[in-house]
Amino acid sequence: MPNTQSHFDRLRRWLALEAEAEAEKTLRDLQRLSPAAAEAAGHSLIQLALRDEGSGLGGRILLTFGKRNQTLSLPWTRLRVGAPVLLTENDNNNENWRGVVSDLRRDSIQVAFPNWPEWETDHPTFRLDYASDDLTRQRQLQALERAQAVTDTRLAELREVLLGTRPADFKSAPPFTPLNSNLNESQRDAVQFALGAADLAIIHGPPGTGKTTTVVEFIRQIVARGETVLACAPSNPAVDNLLEKLVASGANALRLGHPARVSAALREHTLDERVKAHPDLRLAEKFIREARALRLQASKHTRARPEPGARQALRREAKQLIAEARQIEDQLVERLLNASPILCATLTGLDRELLGSRVFDWCVIDEASQSVEPSAWIPLPYARRIVLAGDHCQLPPTVISIEAAAQGFSLSLMERLMRDLGPSHARQLTTQYRMHQDIMAFASQEFYAGSLVAHPSVSAHRLCDLSGVIADELTETPVLYVDTAGANYDEEQADDSESRFNSAEADWVIRQVEKLRAAGLGPAAIAVITPYAAQARLLRERLAEPELEVDTVDGFQGREKEAVIVSLVRSNRDNEIGFLSDVRRINVALTRARRKLMVIGDSATITVHPFYQRLVNYFEAIGAYRSIWEEGNG
Repeated sequence: MPNTQSHFDRLRRWLALEAEAEAEKTLRDLQRLSPAAAEAAGHSLIQLALRDEGSGLGGRILLTFGKRNQTLSLPWTRLRVGAPVLLTENDNNNENWRGVVSDLRRDSIQVAFPNWPEWETDHPTFRLDYASDDLTRQRQLQALERAQAVTDTRLAELREVLLGTRPADFKSAPPFTPLNSNLNESQRDAVQFALGAADLAIIHGPPGTGKTTTVVEFIRQIVARGETVLACAPSNPAVDNLLEKLVASGANALRLGHPARVSAALREHTLDERVKAHPDLRLAEKFIREARALRLQASKHTRARPEPGARQALRREAKQLIAEARQIEDQLVERLLNASPILCATLTGLDRELLGSRVFDWCVIDEASQSVEPSAWIPLPYARRIVLAGDHCQLPPTVISIEAAAQGFSLSLMERLMRDLGPSHARQLTTQYRMHQDIMAFASQEFYAGSLVAHPSVSAHRLCDLSGVIADELTETPVLYVDTAGANYDEEQADDSESRFNSAEADWVIRQVEKLRAAGLGPAAIAVITPYAAQARLLRERLAEPELEVDTVDGFQGREKEAVIVSLVRSNRDNEIGFLSDVRRINVALTRARRKLMVIGDSATITVHPFYQRLVNYFEAIGAYRSIWEEGNG
């Protein structure tokens, strides 16, 4: 078990290595990429003009940009809603403004700023770049310092449990009556187990097993007992997913964090919007208007000389009005926070100033296996007990530093606890509601000891069972693997990055999309995923339908579609498979499809790894294997 001092020292060292790697990558990208190449890689948007301006999202300034050439749509970009960005004026590179993407459309992008950006030229041209979020690392370091230093507190006791120096305690909770009558046996067992945790419990949810549904039931049971919960996740989409299901169940949940980082459909549940909509805010707004009028009056030039001290008196009065307005706002925030038994936030979005000395009966961290450990310590000072939910057999946290990852930084708190404490602290969900059993079976055997069972509602469903889809060999079968060995489908390296692409595989993928569309499947039911960003970019350029999703495996985690096509890309004489060797990435790729999974790859390259040899053997065993030559070379 880790020593307290050395453990936290390691985490701090890894954070430093990660910060260094991020800075080096940013500098490398800036030096290597021209503005056009940076835009093509998805890091930037260039040649932008201001289209609209306004306010909203808790009083923030909202500016909308589009291409200066108004006939152009925006290209594909990584600047998604919630992304931190830097706005730069083309003719003034010395000044920039930090904001957050609040809306993204085909031909425009909206950014929320805390204050009005002020530029010097008329009708300037702008550039938007993805920005690092330094506040995240600051909060991670503060959490580690706090957790290491405390003594004789509940946090100190939880620290001992999480470091293995004290066993976690479990009590016998009375049987609960499910609020969701559709819960299966493994889901009810997981909720019952977690309710009995005095310190820590883990809910292990493999793909499609209803992990978030289980977490929502657990949270509702907590609230029904009169207890409070801080519900967190590593990313804004994961928090939104949890919040959406809580709201649909009728739970009273309040979302913390920047409204621009919250799904538009859920913004009414954010603290900012609740404050803005509260009738008591009208008085505060009235005080602010009066204060502005007084400040304007104090600064006006008048012919008659004002009485001595008159201007200062006006400014003092304005200052007092602003102070009273802020006090009203602060009281509103306190009342709203106290009235909600469930607060939802990202791990790194928790603000000590906002939460103050609050302590919740429970902290629930959903998608816990996707968070680096320092982030998981941020909410712990506010909790008496912890529940971690996730799946450490899917993608680990994203870590840029190769050195930090090699030393263990990509090991989440949840995965470390599963390794160190064992399965006695966890309950695994076993019934999955997504995949045809032939799509599920390989992942079940490889990652979950064969424990997964396809629910009868999905176990045999196929594309041809969907309305409007014709029955043919493509739609009647659930799995297809096409082997490109010997066909010279060679990979290439992208000019502007270390990523890989495979043009011949892309050609095949496009033909399969055309076949699916011809069979009657709508574009919104299809996804194309690949481990490599360069291949995703190539496919996006060639697959023009907006509703058809093309993404990397990492970007598609937690998602599902009726039909999924996976392009493995790697095909070379040296049998190098790169990060395909992290088989958890392929676990994600293989478990996104509901009714049809199609995979293309070069068995001669990938089967140097035993995992892929077993995968190809499985495809052969279920009759899903085809050579590219049998497919007519595509």
